[in-house]
Amino acid sequence: MEDIEDVLGPAGLSGGGAPPGLRLPLAAVAVKPKRRSSRVAQEPLQPDARIPGTQSDSEYMSGQLSAFGYAITEEPEGADLWLINTCTVKNPSQSAMTTLISKCKNANKPLVVAGCVPQGSQGLKELEGISIIGVQQIDRVVEVVEETLKGHEVRLLSRKTLPSLDLPKVRKNKFIEILPINVGCLGACTYCKTKHARGHLGSYTIDSLVDRVKTVVSEGVREIWLSSEDTGAYGRDIGTNLPNLLNAIVAELPVDRSTMLRIGMTNPPFILEHLKEIAAVLCHPCVYSFLHVPVQSGSDAVLTAMNREYTVGEFRKVVDTLCELVPGMQIATDIICGFPGETDEDFTETVDLIKEYKFPQVHISQFYPRPGTPAARMKKVPSNEVKRRSRELTSVFESFSPYQGMEGKVERIWITEIATDGVHLVGHTKGYIQVLVIAPDSMLGTSANVKITSVGRWSVFGDLVEGSVVVREAPKQASAEVQREHRQDQAEEAGCCGTDSCGTCACSDAAQQCDPGRCEDTSHASQTCGDQEAIQTTLVRRNLTTKASESNAAQLVGTEQQVNVVTRTRRGVNVDTILWCGLAVSLAATIALLVLLTSRISSSSAY
Repeated sequence: MEDIEDVLGPAGLSGGGAPPGLRLPLAAVAVKPKRRSSRVAQEPLQPDARIPGTQSDSEYMSGQLSAFGYAITEEPEGADLWLINTCTVKNPSQSAMTTLISKCKNANKPLVVAGCVPQGSQGLKELEGISIIGVQQIDRVVEVVEETLKGHEVRLLSRKTLPSLDLPKVRKNKFIEILPINVGCLGACTYCKTKHARGHLGSYTIDSLVDRVKTVVSEGVREIWLSSEDTGAYGRDIGTNLPNLLNAIVAELPVDRSTMLRIGMTNPPFILEHLKEIAAVLCHPCVYSFLHVPVQSGSDAVLTAMNREYTVGEFRKVVDTLCELVPGMQIATDIICGFPGETDEDFTETVDLIKEYKFPQVHISQFYPRPGTPAARMKKVPSNEVKRRSRELTSVFESFSPYQGMEGKVERIWITEIATDGVHLVGHTKGYIQVLVIAPDSMLGTSANVKITSVGRWSVFGDLVEGSVVVREAPKQASAEVQREHRQDQAEEAGCCGTDSCGTCACSDAAQQCDPGRCEDTSHASQTCGDQEAIQTTLVRRNLTTKASESNAAQLVGTEQQVNVVTRTRRGVNVDTILWCGLAVSLAATIALLVLLTSRISSSSAY
């Protein structure tokens, strides 16, 4: 299963993350890219961006399906069922979902659609006759898959309690845990479609989140990404707040700094109340000094039309305070170009804001009206003007050199991924600056000091400092054998994007960008996650007697979206065995009964 950004390809990015009846999380899994024979530094290298909210749901669904006996395969044609997980914000992603549904129907495969699209747009014609699962029903994915394979249409959309954090899970990257701390939001942005699906704020308790952190640390996770539509709003529905949660989590992180915490996207209104407390947490040795704070526009008039509930001055206060109190602080932000009513003067204010702060990452997207939202009824800015503004802002953003001056510095980095070129490993500094190093795969999951040798627009390059590698022995997995096997050969790449409460990109990874050379509109080469939606496809194949391939997934070549097939050998109790044993017992009992009756009839005849 893959995110919508992967389905659409980098062109769907703007810059540089269950079936009815059973709740299982779907996870995006991909094989590790083949290494090139020559290891030549390439610039820029920008890992794929993905949506943590959707990705986390997918990982949970995949884990449940795997635990039940299904597996990921690389042959879509051989799948017994396709499962599409979606996140809705803009029309392009919904169109991609429609395309996937058509392909599935043409292939005559049973289909389940999960996520925000069916939850927020239940009346879509494309969803007629299809089993669907809502965003809070992922723990029932197995049930839905099973019923769908029997030919039944199942729809689970009613909201209830939050899914458990302890469901089986298959991570896309075994070193990275995407931990949802709450769902929904408290905002009412006029362009937002996500809230229609995710609903009002619902926070997990601090105890449940801390317990999950303890578990994943014991499993060898090296990075924990807090995921949320709005991290800053955490706890307002249960009488607590984000600083309380962060301090409780930090207290459980290893003192050797082998596991790092990354705080997710937060909108300005709620973090304003806790700036000093948040700054103190960001200064902690085990917390990345990085935060994604979307501004969306540099004009108060546009922010009012968006109903963003803050001013540009308040956004400035957030940025200025954090940069003053947190050494090496890195902040990423989002901009929506061409919001209805945006004038040339409004846009100029946005450009001036970006020029002033020279953010290392700006996720630029063009406004897309979403049916059913207030913004969809507003007077639109001409599309050619929207594109012009987007190109202009992109040009301004790309003129910055955010990492200039780092050459020669020694930085500690945490290495968790393989770069998309298949040559470099990807690590991050405490400020979450992406560092590319040439090193063996055995370095994954370790920490080391590197000397920065050169800088690029999106990342920097470094050489390992001899004798600086810090390796913490990962404890044995406490999870089931099926989960261990499923994680062994997963791709080491994982994206960063989340979706904020109002459907705008919530990329928390300052280094994640799409490859400009692959973007349809090169003017958006620097933008990240301009399309906030994600579609992840998992193909389910029943395979209860033969062992599945050790490869957990594969990427389709070319422009085809990446698709995974679930085909796992059944673990534990085998249903077929039980049925055969039951049949044998019944047959034996029947024969015994016939012998007894025959004996009695013979005795009666004798008399």
